[in-house]
Amino acid sequence: MAMRPRRALLYVPGDQERKLRKAAGLTVDSVCFDLEDGVAWPHKAAARALVARVLGELTFAAGERLVRIHPPQGPDGGPAAADLDAVLSAHPDGIVVPKVEAPWQLHWVAYRLQQAEERYGWPVGSVRLLAILETARGVEARNSIARATPRLDALLFGAEDYTADLGAQRSPDNREVLYARQAVVAAAKAHNLQAIDIVYIRYKDLEGLAREAREAAAWGFDGKQVIHPAQVPVVQQAFTPTADAVAYARRVLEAYERGRAQGLGVVALDGKMIDMPMVKAARRVLARAGEAA
Repeated sequence: MAMRPRRALLYVPGDQERKLRKAAGLTVDSVCFDLEDGVAWPHKAAARALVARVLGELTFAAGERLVRIHPPQGPDGGPAAADLDAVLSAHPDGIVVPKVEAPWQLHWVAYRLQQAEERYGWPVGSVRLLAILETARGVEARNSIARATPRLDALLFGAEDYTADLGAQRSPDNREVLYARQAVVAAAKAHNLQAIDIVYIRYKDLEGLAREAREAAAWGFDGKQVIHPAQVPVVQQAFTPTADAVAYARRVLEAYERGRAQGLGVVALDGKMIDMPMVKAARRVLARAGEAA
């Protein structure tokens, strides 16, 4: 199953109906209704009911409708079970599981998604999984988590909870999360998953956001988590190749294919040798631009 583009993944608090309805009309790759950190405990039950109702009522311009549940705790799942019981009948496109520290948490959710698909007659695998790694244990278990289930589409990294878990202090240049950010993107790519970068919490600083998003794109991330609608166009632009980059990628692939047709082992373009890493990079550019490579 081909993965959707997820350049920007916008979190919306699950207990705020006005924001939920506004999100439905936004041009954003993924809208994620949040039942976890974005909702105070006294409002959890009302938020679950509201998210289920809105999911069933509205058509989303974004196309993808995600729900962030609580991390499964113990055999019965804890609050995660109540989250899934409330929203699965509305058939969200995916479930975001936060604070994942071990594969069993994804196994637990995947089994319940399978049950829902069988109960409602949905296609197998139609509800996807995304896992947030935001603790030291989660980052260290990244490879086993990445292999947990074929439903898994993406690894997300959560810097705020991660640094709190370490007892570290956040800095504007993200030095304290450098290792974890790069470890998560490497694990995702090693297992053919998307890698979704950290939230930029200074939501009014769009210039800083653009710099951080361009950095993440250069590192190999596929998208970024966002917390405000104003961040969406900035992030989606950063993860969309420029027209010049797309044109050059096409030229690389055309030169490579001409060389193959002529039986050449080495091909040159603009004074540079075209090798397989360059071909793979060109294909990734076109994939990000929505073109077949």
